[in-house]
Amino acid sequence: MFIHRYSQLGRLLAGCLLAMVLAACSQDSEMPDSSGEAGGEAAAPDSEGAAGDEAAAEEAEPEAYVFDRPFVPPSPPANDLVARGEYLVESIVGCGNCHSGRDENGEFVEGQEYAGNFVIAEPVFTANAPNITPDPETGIGDWTDEEIERAIREGIASDGRVMGPPMAFAYYRDISSNDMAAMIAYLRAVPAVNRVVPESEFNMPLPPAWGEPVTEPVPDIPRSDRLAYGRYLSHALGHCTQCHTPLAEESVGDFSRIGSGMNLYPLPFGYDWSALAANITQHETLGLGAWTDDEIKRAIVYGISRDGRELLPFMGFDFYERISDEDLDLIVEYVKSLPPSEAEPPAAEEE
Repeated sequence: MFIHRYSQLGRLLAGCLLAMVLAACSQDSEMPDSSGEAGGEAAAPDSEGAAGDEAAAEEAEPEAYVFDRPFVPPSPPANDLVARGEYLVESIVGCGNCHSGRDENGEFVEGQEYAGNFVIAEPVFTANAPNITPDPETGIGDWTDEEIERAIREGIASDGRVMGPPMAFAYYRDISSNDMAAMIAYLRAVPAVNRVVPESEFNMPLPPAWGEPVTEPVPDIPRSDRLAYGRYLSHALGHCTQCHTPLAEESVGDFSRIGSGMNLYPLPFGYDWSALAANITQHETLGLGAWTDDEIKRAIVYGISRDGRELLPFMGFDFYERISDEDLDLIVEYVKSLPPSEAEPPAAEEE
């Protein structure tokens, strides 16, 4: 990751989007008091008036949302490598959100799954998501398992080149060795697509590697530790905290404010709008402090906010709807453990 530099337009976009977020989050505090107490001694209402007030109160308080999607079973067992890998790649990890081909409207193109060419343009780089199908000429078909793992964890390609952002190398380092093997097995099983993807261009220095070599096996996180496994799903596999944590001066996540959001992503996937990462901490007004578990699940899976607004499709809703009920519960538990925090929208660089 790196510090984004934005134009004055970026500042305006951030301000507008923040205003939308604040307006949505503050709506509950503006709801009228339905207690009927107006101070002093009130006259006893007649029965007709009382019935009318009761009906009005019921109308003013909508029924709580109930998350009722069809049951999604648990992940296949770890010893079924391809099935476990399919579950991970096609749900919480969501590799196809960046690595699958999209058209000029940002929609997925059938037959181009994992064939790359999604463009992420920033002032300091233009990144073209590579082809990660098993095609030997244009994909990763002639890479070894060790080379694929090194690329995911350390950002080093099979030819020794250092890969650049926005790949979440720092997060993927913590993926367990068993899950990494499963993901690689599945990527080897997807249809090969022969598609040449242009090289990414970086107008910034890249490090020799994105961390020390991972030479020891990375252990599994026990599901019995619900909070730890929820963090594993959200932090290592889903890298939710990559987008939803503000950047520090060192160009990495400021994890003293983990989940506070406010990172701006201009024109993602070719869309004509910009996305501002939401606050997902337990802040009562800026974050999810007032949200129910079912409302958080709806936002993750269906992209619907607490107030019914459609969220921008920068998040991989198409993939997250496949997350099992069991894992979704653990993700919500982890998110609800994030202490209240806040961050400011990114400042624009004066032109």
